[in-house]
Amino acid sequence: MTAAVKDLSQDRQKQMISAHYARLARAKEDGRKVVYTFVPGNLTELLNNLGLLPVLPEINALQSGMRGKTGDYIHIAEKAGHSEDVCTYVKADIGMLKSGNIGPTGEPLPKPDLLLLSYTGCFTFLKWFELLKREYDCPVVMLHVPYQGDGRITEPMRRYVAGQLRDVVIPALETLAGRRVDYDLLRQQLALSARAEDDLVWVLQSARHRPSPIDAYFGGVYYIGPIFTAFRGTTDAVEYYQLLRDEIRQRLKGGLGPVTPEGTLQEEKYRIVVEGPPNWTSFREFWRMFYGEGAVVVASSYTKVGGLYDRGFRHDPSRPLETLADYCMGCYTNLNLPDRIALLEKYINDYAADGFLINSVKSCNSFSAGQLLILRELEKRTGRSGGFIESDLVDPRYFSAANIKNRLESYFQMVEAKRART
Repeated sequence: MTAAVKDLSQDRQKQMISAHYARLARAKEDGRKVVYTFVPGNLTELLNNLGLLPVLPEINALQSGMRGKTGDYIHIAEKAGHSEDVCTYVKADIGMLKSGNIGPTGEPLPKPDLLLLSYTGCFTFLKWFELLKREYDCPVVMLHVPYQGDGRITEPMRRYVAGQLRDVVIPALETLAGRRVDYDLLRQQLALSARAEDDLVWVLQSARHRPSPIDAYFGGVYYIGPIFTAFRGTTDAVEYYQLLRDEIRQRLKGGLGPVTPEGTLQEEKYRIVVEGPPNWTSFREFWRMFYGEGAVVVASSYTKVGGLYDRGFRHDPSRPLETLADYCMGCYTNLNLPDRIALLEKYINDYAADGFLINSVKSCNSFSAGQLLILRELEKRTGRSGGFIESDLVDPRYFSAANIKNRLESYFQMVEAKRART
């Protein structure tokens, strides 16, 4: 396979991520404390404020999937007694730690000094950290995040989460770090977060143009990397998103389509909205099935798992704990089904999509539950063609390239036929 074509922002992002893993590899010798936590509802600004290094198990699992490691890791976990139906992120993570806990840069990851469990709509997180506590024998701090059952964040919900931050989470983090939170610094960090969030939203909304200068699903997973992981609230993130925004601005001026691993897409034939996470074990092959047909994903739900910034949320420095609470409650996996349907309907209309696709992930109940209802409801509301494909996050046994390719080709033929009739 030839080397993938990359733009400057993608190289910059890779350098940032690699530098973070290098810091993790040196953490113990540098005297740094390490906190394992999750992407949805993560408290990166607080961790950075106290000099703590975050590790995100989902990112480790997807990185392992892209490097072709997760088949063996999952086998190790299943041999140890974990069911085939368990989230494959969990099994990949368990298998990785039992294989030396080697990170994506080839260096071992440090053991956690604390497990920070932020429950944001995914029940699996609770069991995942229960398993990690057994493996690492370290303390767990839980931040319970109320589910948006009624589709809105109420003031009692906000007070409840902010109170946990003040009375439970922050004291535990301060004890671990051996110092107090610097609230003046935290306000500065939250202001930096808001600046980066502004630029990310501008980039994602550039897909409203024809042709779209970005792919908001496959390309989007690179765009969200810094802000969803270790860099939100840093000048590195601000500079990255400024660079990305400048690149996309130039692509708009030139009337260029998105960058793919094989270069700039020459013709945009189909504009698609996608629901569900991508497959990581065959990521490039999966992407090629889309751009090979001239299909561009103009909006996706997956790029909202770490924050729904395009619905208007920004971290607010004037109310640090309350804004962190709102962020935790506002992630995509914490939305109810009607809200998810309404969001996808808005994307289909706002981005003038020809249709929408659902990638139903076998082992991810947070996404796959209700997806057939989403399919039927979106077809009824929008009149656009819906498609349904199935794969998995990081289990290569559940990625059937031939089956997915056939379904996609049939789907695009259906879109073409419907287009011809209108």
